[in-house]
Amino acid sequence: MSLPDRIDPRPPRRIYRWDLDKTYLQTDFDSLKDLLRTAFQKAHEKVAVPGASALIRELSENGDSRLCIVSGSPKQMRAVLEEKLKLDGVRWDEFVLKDNVGNLLRGRFRALRGQVGYKLPAILESRVKAPAEAEEVLFGDDAEADAFIYSLFADLIAGRVDERVLSQVLEAGGVYPDDAERVRAAWKQIPVADPVRRIFIHLDKLTPPAHFTPYGPRVVPIFNYFQAALVLLADGHLSAPQVLKIAVEMVQTAGHNIITLSNSFQDLLRRGLPLQQAAVALSQALEGPNKLLAAMRPMPDILSAFSKRLAALGTPPPPPPVQAVDYVSLIHHALPRNHKGRTRPSPGG
Repeated sequence: MSLPDRIDPRPPRRIYRWDLDKTYLQTDFDSLKDLLRTAFQKAHEKVAVPGASALIRELSENGDSRLCIVSGSPKQMRAVLEEKLKLDGVRWDEFVLKDNVGNLLRGRFRALRGQVGYKLPAILESRVKAPAEAEEVLFGDDAEADAFIYSLFADLIAGRVDERVLSQVLEAGGVYPDDAERVRAAWKQIPVADPVRRIFIHLDKLTPPAHFTPYGPRVVPIFNYFQAALVLLADGHLSAPQVLKIAVEMVQTAGHNIITLSNSFQDLLRRGLPLQQAAVALSQALEGPNKLLAAMRPMPDILSAFSKRLAALGTPPPPPPVQAVDYVSLIHHALPRNHKGRTRPSPGG
């Protein structure tokens, strides 16, 4: 009996989509000086957001997921960005960067700074190649229109946005006709489904979480990746020991401590995230003799306090029903404005 020439990998059950700047990497581009410094940084000089690489590594442990990166960084930075990811132990399946040189040569100046016309067609085209049953979790930041773009992506493929609304959004977002056509072409190839489970927005600019309320409970603003790990534990993407490994790395390498992690947990509770079972799972994981988890020894007391607080609060209310997102109105708030009040996209991504 002959063996097959190759064994194809299992189709992904889950797809994790990440932005880079201010989502994975601590990047400054608020001034020309910042932009130049970022452009000439070597891989070892670039710094990841605390917990981001640990979270990605733990999410890939099951072997049935796919990591797709779509960044507004220029294609010329691919080598240094790939080297940085390798230094962090991050393995990716898809890595899309922006063709700013091509946009410049073609006189597409809006595209140099625009994100809707870049990210939306890129992630829709990526979804075309994904299994229809694959779930998605997306990671972005508050320096861009990531919450807007990711939510629109989710509602487009779920059939909650029609052609009329899409056309209005693309026009208001200053999307070039060929990019708008890419959006429509990819959208029509994707089977109607509702695969997007969570959209995490890293609050690099410390935007108040309430700012994202119009997008509904699917969008979860986070101040750090311990918060994302807690929600992903509750959603079944991570185990309690995996969350604790992420917490340990953040304590040991990024200056976090038990107090900051405790405050992060409590912040999510105040916002009504359903973390009751997550607290129980973490408490049970900390009862074992594992040396790694021993580094988090103060955590059981904190979790015990959380459990008592949860008991006092009683059964949490059910999550609010999913409401239609008014994308036509939100795009004017999602895109930054210059000093004259005209809408303009910002750099990076």
